[in-house]
Amino acid sequence: MKVTTDRGTWIIPPHRAVWFPPNYPHQTGTLTAVEMRTLYIRPDACPPHAPQEPCVIQVSPLLRELVRRATMMPVEYDEQGHDGRIIVLLLDEIHWSRAHVPTMPRLLDSRLLAIERELAANPGDSRTLEEWAGVAGASPRTLARLFLRETGMTFRSWREQFRASVAVSRLVNGSSITALASEFGYETAGAFTTMFRRVMGMTPSQFLSESFSGSRSSSSSQTPG
Repeated sequence: MKVTTDRGTWIIPPHRAVWFPPNYPHQTGTLTAVEMRTLYIRPDACPPHAPQEPCVIQVSPLLRELVRRATMMPVEYDEQGHDGRIIVLLLDEIHWSRAHVPTMPRLLDSRLLAIERELAANPGDSRTLEEWAGVAGASPRTLARLFLRETGMTFRSWREQFRASVAVSRLVNGSSITALASEFGYETAGAFTTMFRRVMGMTPSQFLSESFSGSRSSSSSQTPG
């Protein structure tokens, strides 16, 4: 899934959930076939330690099944009965430590958006800021300053994070590491793996193993609050 807020965009792999505080504006979309569960928690029932800003959290196998069970309950379930005990367990099973999913900062400047559109169509585009200057209509120095101001990153770091975010959805959808290395302009699969590990904190193989551990399929269970 692709989730966008005023803070930026996340690509959400399987076995993760996105938490939103009450009434927080957001937009969701899908990049592949997705099975999703949405759990709404009453503000007065939110744990006091729940984050006050959006975040991505890990979904344990138990939490996954509890969410599935909760979505089959009637809206007016018996809070003092069996269903109520399941909800109490579900809330206790949510671990609020944040999962490592890179955030693509929201770009606002039209010159940076022009570069982003080009890279979205061709993630392997390896043009330098000097070469992008003609496309964006700004000097390399201006573009470098804009990237730092809007993303807190250099252009090169931003582009690596952009590629890793795109690679996440490709990997989940079955693309091989070798194919992604070629598509993204890396000479070897090892060079691509090094970039992915630098951004994600794990190799593509480790990412896939963690994403699908304990799952029979690639369906994802997202639980925005």
